[in-house]
Amino acid sequence: MDQASGNQGLFGLVNMFSGGALLQITVFALGIMPYITASIILQLLTVVIPRLEALKKEGQAGTAKITQYTRYLTIALAILQGTGLVATARSGALFSGCTVANQVVPDQAIFTTVVMVITMTAGTAVVMWLGELITDRGIGNGMSILMFISIAATFPSALWAIKQQGDLAGGWIEFGTVVAVGLVMIGLVVFVEQAQRRIPVQYAKRMIGRRSYGGTSTYIPLKVNQAGIIPVIFASSLLYIRR
Repeated sequence: MDQASGNQGLFGLVNMFSGGALLQITVFALGIMPYITASIILQLLTVVIPRLEALKKEGQAGTAKITQYTRYLTIALAILQGTGLVATARSGALFSGCTVANQVVPDQAIFTTVVMVITMTAGTAVVMWLGELITDRGIGNGMSILMFISIAATFPSALWAIKQQGDLAGGWIEFGTVVAVGLVMIGLVVFVEQAQRRIPVQYAKRMIGRRSYGGTSTYIPLKVNQAGIIPVIFASSLLYIRR
């Protein structure tokens, strides 16, 4: 695989997490990736930096302070990734094979680049605010909901494109096959996600007077997939920063 195809595969992965906004250079082109990357970095630094570890043990006040640090780091990462995205789009590598790629950023002035970076950074800040607002309202994990929506937003157009490009029965056979395979994969993912390694625990019996207490057996449930999808997201974020 050459460098161009590798870049397109990486950009396609990040574009999926942004709901198709990356390859359109929209206000929300960066999506929630900077916030997710910042959250993971802060979680890793909590083990390394004693100050962050102490904040984590302080309870709600310490958690609020770590959340504030996460916001600052999100803005910094958004500026870094936005600058890289604008530079990539200006060089034409973002839209490989497109004859009008050089018209995406026609003005090479620094002011234009700064305005584009600030705009995309502001879009990331709005997405971060929406995610925290969803979490505060008790609906669920805001970032997870936004991530699911951004990925699911590209499904209808992608499935319809498969149907239009199919040759069997007007493309409906290919369409049904892809849907069936997708449902099977979802079922397998849920099965692995819910899988547990049960460690048996036996409690000793205690004699109190003439009665016997205890002696019951239970287990410690350990998830097979402890990390979930976080390593994949973190790896894609690091690759995106490297580009």
